[in-house]
Amino acid sequence: MAISSTAAAPAEVGTAMPVHVGIIMDGNGRWAAARGLPRIEGHRRGVEALRRTVRNAGELGIKVLTIYSFSTENWSRPKQEVSDLMSLIKRFVREDLAELHRAGVKVMMIGDREGLDPEILKLVSDAEALTRENDKLTLVVAFNYGGRQEIARAARRIAAEVASGTLDPEAVDADALDRRLDTAGLPEPDLIIRTSGELRVSNFLLWQAAYAEFVVLPVHWPDFDRGALVQALDEFRRRERRFGGLEARARA
Repeated sequence: MAISSTAAAPAEVGTAMPVHVGIIMDGNGRWAAARGLPRIEGHRRGVEALRRTVRNAGELGIKVLTIYSFSTENWSRPKQEVSDLMSLIKRFVREDLAELHRAGVKVMMIGDREGLDPEILKLVSDAEALTRENDKLTLVVAFNYGGRQEIARAARRIAAEVASGTLDPEAVDADALDRRLDTAGLPEPDLIIRTSGELRVSNFLLWQAAYAEFVVLPVHWPDFDRGALVQALDEFRRRERRFGGLEARARA
């Protein structure tokens, strides 16, 4: 499927623009392998694609962008690849934070922070503190993240509150769990994009994406550009969202 890189904005079609877009950034290794390059080069080009996407998302009016940067399962990759990925993540934060701040981007991380490299934790904490008041675009970085693990953490918080007597067991419902997720306070994702043509959720935003629309593109992540993003947005806007009912629910 050919994807134009020249599209400037989504076509005017039926459904409103998504407020929250999540992206499973897949295909760095396959992109590199197809060109006879080491996997790390695919990851480097993937960082460039991320820079483009953050900029384009802000320009196109998306308010929340959640990117799946490193999953809890990714630790099982070869040690050198994990080390290379950590170095790229640190470099991205160091080199891009000032520009993100100037652009009005608020940075936040979701995922398990326990046991992470102190240097990464400090970089993330500093980025969150610096950009806390920004409101043009919220960039949510899912790092050391897994949807099942996130739900389990929320359940443990609820169990502890019930055990301490600060939460009535009868008050435990879907909203109570939602408020204890890493994404508490954020709108649910309207659209999940996955690159590289794979048809899997891969443990990403399992709770939050209950009624998200999914768009899978055949392009590998390093080649993801404005045209690919616009294509996904156009596909989203052509759909009739139902939320389990017979009629699409209008956005409040």
